[in-house]
Amino acid sequence: MSPDNPNISEVLVYEIKKEIADRYFGFRKLIEDDKLDFAEKTKQYSFILEKRISFDLIRIYIALKDEELIQRFLALTGLPPDLFYDPYLTLSNTIRQRVFSGTHIHGLFHAGRFKNLVFDCYKRLETHTLEYRTRFDELKKYQNEINQEIETFYRKNDLGSIMGFLKTLGDANRIGHMEGGMEVGMAQSLEAKMRIEPQLPPEHYLPVIQPLPSLASIRPALKELIHTAYKKHGTELLGLLARADRKAIR
Repeated sequence: MSPDNPNISEVLVYEIKKEIADRYFGFRKLIEDDKLDFAEKTKQYSFILEKRISFDLIRIYIALKDEELIQRFLALTGLPPDLFYDPYLTLSNTIRQRVFSGTHIHGLFHAGRFKNLVFDCYKRLETHTLEYRTRFDELKKYQNEINQEIETFYRKNDLGSIMGFLKTLGDANRIGHMEGGMEVGMAQSLEAKMRIEPQLPPEHYLPVIQPLPSLASIRPALKELIHTAYKKHGTELLGLLARADRKAIR
């Protein structure tokens, strides 16, 4: 048969390979797209953690200031002992002015204003932590869906069987004169390279934050911490924030 008229075996081999490749790589691309989407969502949810929860916590750290009070606050709320905490945060006037910029402080007397400042920060922390946990749970479900897709993919596309079958296409003793199979050892190497790894859980990328106790449930203990902090340095912080507000108005 002339080169311009390939025999039926060559055509059949080509069609078989094309069908296997289309099915395999089409399904694989869907999974890879989902994994990219998972990574993007993880980045977005990290924003909630880093820009919202971190600011909520840093405001409270600055208000309490003393490390002993801060550690009592973290123990009271069940938060990790080192979550966004750095002693330098409580000492820098620049950071204090920045994180409290635009924060409304209400109350008639200094002690009440200081208490309301911390309570308001905690309420925001509750809201943002709940949002973060909701998004974290969404990622957990998404991870399970992706890994189920991967399991289904391998159930329907057994790489070992596919590679073995492709190898037989080049075995003249098994399928006439069909050619285009795979060299010995190449199938195993290609199978390893083409394997899709399971999606890692969100806790691999993001911290796990337990539910916060409600403000109502910890109000007496938190109020005691606030009272101690106010006696030590509360007027200093309020004075600093008041001066920053006056500069912003000018």
